[in-house]
Amino acid sequence: MEAPTFLGMLIPSVPPYVSYSWLAIVFLILIALIVRARLSLIPSGLQNFMEFIMEFIITQARDAVGPKSKTFIPLLGTLFLYILTCNLFGLIPGFESPTGNLNTNASLAVPVFFIYQFYGFKVHGIKYLGFFLGPIRNIYAIPFMLFMFIVEWISHLARPITLSVRLFGNMMSKHLLLMVLGVLTPLLVPTLVLILGTAVSLIQAYIFMILTAAYIGGAVEEHH
Repeated sequence: MEAPTFLGMLIPSVPPYVSYSWLAIVFLILIALIVRARLSLIPSGLQNFMEFIMEFIITQARDAVGPKSKTFIPLLGTLFLYILTCNLFGLIPGFESPTGNLNTNASLAVPVFFIYQFYGFKVHGIKYLGFFLGPIRNIYAIPFMLFMFIVEWISHLARPITLSVRLFGNMMSKHLLLMVLGVLTPLLVPTLVLILGTAVSLIQAYIFMILTAAYIGGAVEEHH
């Protein structure tokens, strides 16, 4: 039986993955308000750190999405910071990582699917459906085009599933690995938790964000 979490004892009627996802939202809002209240032309401290993160996100968005990346920076930045915060919660004793639950991950991945499909149709109109027909376009290739259309839509429908499961699997494996390390090397576990846990948390937040950017880029780019 799992040990009760801090918020689980305070709010027993709410599942921990929900209460800690709320806590992540509140935490990020507070950080944003603090940074906004202390904005300076010469950044330092927390502002400097947040500007570094945003410059990184902007660069990644520009590379993955292209000229239209500015529209999606708020989405990509929010996903990265929120997932990273949720991941890091799992490193705090008595806390739980919301991303260690499939429900949390699905609530992020499903909107991503609808967002990039929406912008695909917004940018290209009905021509967006042509992206799913494959490279060969003539009357003799109609059976192949229909086949490609079905295959492409299946692959797109699988994307929110793979986004959710990938994040869930890596968070669970991180949790189990740290438990094993805690049993085998109890004296080293604080250092290992910080190094390994932080690295995995960063990498998984980045992967989710960059895949989202790639999906958006594929939907809004010009196809020839």
